[in-house]
Amino acid sequence: MNPQLHLSVVGIDVSKASLAVCYLRQEQVQHLEVSNSKTGFQQLVKACGAQCLFVMEATGTYYLALAYYLHEQGGQVAVLNPLVIKRFIQMHLSKGKSDRKDAQWLLRYGQQQAVKIWQPDEQVLVECRQLEQVTEQLLKQKTMVSNALEALQQQPIISKQALKRLQHTLKVLTQQVQAVEAELLTLLEQRFASEMTLLCSIPGIGRKTAGMLLLFAGGFTRLDNYRQLIAMAGLSPREHSSGTSIRGKVRITKMGGGLIRGKLFMCSFAAKKFNAACQALYNRLVAKGKNGKVALIAVCNKLLKQAFAIIKSGVPYQADFTSKIPLKA
Repeated sequence: MNPQLHLSVVGIDVSKASLAVCYLRQEQVQHLEVSNSKTGFQQLVKACGAQCLFVMEATGTYYLALAYYLHEQGGQVAVLNPLVIKRFIQMHLSKGKSDRKDAQWLLRYGQQQAVKIWQPDEQVLVECRQLEQVTEQLLKQKTMVSNALEALQQQPIISKQALKRLQHTLKVLTQQVQAVEAELLTLLEQRFASEMTLLCSIPGIGRKTAGMLLLFAGGFTRLDNYRQLIAMAGLSPREHSSGTSIRGKVRITKMGGGLIRGKLFMCSFAAKKFNAACQALYNRLVAKGKNGKVALIAVCNKLLKQAFAIIKSGVPYQADFTSKIPLKA
């Protein structure tokens, strides 16, 4: 049984403009539709009360303002991975789809399953993630302009004005990326000064990667074991086989964490040379016939294990260090 059943459960299907709400009143299912705005939030609390368990999906950024408001009002908020509720609906063989039905399924999930209560991130982490998103967008624009510039330079006739504009745009974007990355790193170093020092003690991990890793893991405060960190980064192995049916090779999941995976992969080249544990792992796998890329992915996993152990123990990197942290299931 769900230990949170003493609370009334409210299912909320969130979209950009509106909220489809499903709740119980005297054991009868009730539906309500309000705007996804502060006025709508107030109408929701007036109808359902604040002391409830509000269950919703993580729909981009559209749920955040609602989640913060309900948390401030003293409500318990559960934010589900959309895939989890999708599988729950499929398991019950539901047919048809609408916002009202989705809200009712969220209500049922909250009644039947134990859910993890959502907690808002501290302000500095929210600001850092916004800067990280800006960096991503600028890098995408920079890649597009760089490709356009390369294509232009391959043509037999080249407009000097077009060439000048593209070169200027590329220069401006490069400067903006550098400026935003510097601002982001400054914020992270101010918030996680000691953690940054610990992570930078690991051979192969530099300041930028240390900062990105702390941001990605939320300062490691909500992680119980390194396996959670590896799964978040999409570096867990995934096998497709059943009986005699084998569908390809074992590959990593690549679910989430694309930026940190890229950074770690670049770090793995230095780690396999200068990090004793990573070097031993890489050499052992290559000796067994594994290709270089597979061995480097294993090095990425090793770096995450080291990062988790070092942050949790507070002990800087030591080549012969053995973690005394118990591994939790």
